[in-house]
Amino acid sequence: MAKQIRGVVSVLSTPFDQYEKIAHEDIARQVEAAVVFGISGVCLPAYASEFYKLSGKERLAVVKTAVDASRGRIAVVGQSNHPSARQAASLAKGNAEAGADLISFAIPRQFAAYERDILDYCSTICNAVDLPVLVQDFNPGGATVGPDFCRQLIERSPNFNYIKLEEPLLGPKLRAIREATSDGVGVLEGWGGMYMPELFESGIAGVMPGLGHADIMNRIWDLGTSGDMEGTLDVFDQVLAQVVFSLQDMELYLRIEKQLLAMRNIIQNTGVRSLSLSPEKETEVHGKRLNERVLKLVEQLGFQRNPIG
Repeated sequence: MAKQIRGVVSVLSTPFDQYEKIAHEDIARQVEAAVVFGISGVCLPAYASEFYKLSGKERLAVVKTAVDASRGRIAVVGQSNHPSARQAASLAKGNAEAGADLISFAIPRQFAAYERDILDYCSTICNAVDLPVLVQDFNPGGATVGPDFCRQLIERSPNFNYIKLEEPLLGPKLRAIREATSDGVGVLEGWGGMYMPELFESGIAGVMPGLGHADIMNRIWDLGTSGDMEGTLDVFDQVLAQVVFSLQDMELYLRIEKQLLAMRNIIQNTGVRSLSLSPEKETEVHGKRLNERVLKLVEQLGFQRNPIG
């Protein structure tokens, strides 16, 4: 039976050693931490996994590492990004063969395209596998897909079960997608969980932050889904500054997230592949300061700073 996801699904980092080789043991350690955190699933290699710096072979290899490390204890979402529908479908098949529980892919937004062409692209990838599929639409330069698109895609590809959107003021669109698909498509929020609290009343299906503070996000999820909005905001307020600061730039996020994972002894290698951003000293200092505040919150909530020893 196919695994389903709900709640926190963390996007894992791809740690690199000093020679920019993938540290697969650190991917396995992230999976172990995710199991300890009790979250719904892990996803890789996505934007926050530096997928765009990995070869096709490396993309499949990191998913296989996560599947092996999970040992069936947590859902593994195999991200299968490629501007070519044919190549993305091939990656999706490879991730399915590697044992991924779900498949995800991002709609290519490098160039403008008609929605009918995007629909063809998405259905090609969905129909290449028998697993549940999550479609990510991250489009800072324009509009994302909406309820009519989701209705058409699920009619053509019934295994299209989730969509991940990363935009503000998402509530009305979220409700419209649920209505248009008769709740057949769950909406997950990305962008570090920045908009999560406001979406509980709209029926958000999950959130996809990084792993570094996934235990905190899981507590926020539990509070929000139980209706305790005061408790939700009390915790959320204390992690929001770190989320906002790190997401000023994706390459800055990679460095701050890997630093936080290392501070929690989840990974040993914090390298980022070139081309990347080299932050100024004051930026690094402030990022570390915010990560220290996250760790104080971890301890205040009764979680383990070092979840896997």
